[in-house]
Amino acid sequence: MSDLLQAVIAGAAPEELLSIDLPSSYRAAYLLKEEVDMFEGVRDKDVRKSLHVGEMPMPEPAPDECIVAVMSAAINFNTVWSAIFEPVPTFAFLEKMGKQGPNGARHDLPFHQLGSDASGVIVRVGAGVKNWKVGDKVVVSPSYVDEEDHASYDDGMLSETQLAWGFETNFGALGEYCLVKANQLVRKPRHLSWEEAASSTLCAATAYRMLVGSHGARMQQGDVVLVWGGTGGLGSYAIQFVKNGGGIPVAVVGSEEKARLVRAQGCEHVINRSELDLPDGSFRHPKAGRVLGQAIRALVSEDPQIVFEYLGAETFGASVYVAKRGGRIVTCGSSTGYRHEYDNRFLWMRLKQIIGSHGFNYHEAVQTNRLIGMGMIHPTLSKVYSLTEAAEATRAVQTNQHVGKVAVLCGAPAENLGVDDPELRAGIGEEKISLYRRWAQH
Repeated sequence: MSDLLQAVIAGAAPEELLSIDLPSSYRAAYLLKEEVDMFEGVRDKDVRKSLHVGEMPMPEPAPDECIVAVMSAAINFNTVWSAIFEPVPTFAFLEKMGKQGPNGARHDLPFHQLGSDASGVIVRVGAGVKNWKVGDKVVVSPSYVDEEDHASYDDGMLSETQLAWGFETNFGALGEYCLVKANQLVRKPRHLSWEEAASSTLCAATAYRMLVGSHGARMQQGDVVLVWGGTGGLGSYAIQFVKNGGGIPVAVVGSEEKARLVRAQGCEHVINRSELDLPDGSFRHPKAGRVLGQAIRALVSEDPQIVFEYLGAETFGASVYVAKRGGRIVTCGSSTGYRHEYDNRFLWMRLKQIIGSHGFNYHEAVQTNRLIGMGMIHPTLSKVYSLTEAAEATRAVQTNQHVGKVAVLCGAPAENLGVDDPELRAGIGEEKISLYRRWAQH
């Protein structure tokens, strides 16, 4: 561990952090370009074989960038995609960045430091950074946007240059240090530990954009919202946003145990998919939507105005079917397959809408963080790994052996550190903040 990282952990003042040299290298989780073909013809693409932990070279920050000492990171499904080199090896993204001048060339390396969620402390700022300083405690938004792209002033996600940090860029979250643009930084919620703060941004802000923001489904009070995968990284935050905004969540889960967890989170209406009499046992069957629709109406007496979709091929046909006349199906992913089949009659004849939603812009990240900082939205962190165990953490997400979010301690020497406002934490309630962790421990 470098002297600088030790000083960060000890809570050193900004002046001391600036007086200590940046190390020339640091430990991180990474992929190797030479191994991109290792899973060809392999059925189980085990990410523990492709993810390595070792030394990465320290990058030099550009004028609009910062170096952050990472206290904790979190695993998202894009790290799984990177580690199985699908749908395309992420080194293709790094090669494209390498053609964008000297700053872009820093990313085009034979190794790729992964990770799109982080919390930590700024240890260096570029000459053009105005609103952040060394010593600031932050979380990182993974939306990587060029502020000189005109489209970013309408919506950063409409920018042709928008990238997913740590997926389409190098020097991501899973290391003792990371490289970020200043317009990725958000104040760390004072009542959360490092690992709790690191685990929320990507999934929580994605759900915010899908449900609350002006670019998504624009949920209103009283809207019934069907949430697939209610205990997953996205679903666990979607339920909270629906409840917080006066909506009525209906969660779909895979077991009675998970049903108890989402009920503890305040979701009254839960459908256990294992108890549905699905034709062929699958939501892909053309008549599965009818079975699901009957289950929803039995709970809330009406069809959902909004369907929160990210599972894709397995569920999309049923999602289109069950949405209310004039309803919205908002989708941000396809974890069970990209090619969706649905009966288009139920879309056009009943005036439904499919809304594509990808990531979130900087404003949406800040608004999401504001709600987290106020204690209105809570982390759904269930398990914490060490940086040495980053591959095991990613494997847990790959094989769906988790609920909520999975975190990785990078610089933080132990769990439950970094809480700056214990009184606020006590006022919000440990039973809300640590719900998913307690559930996982039992």
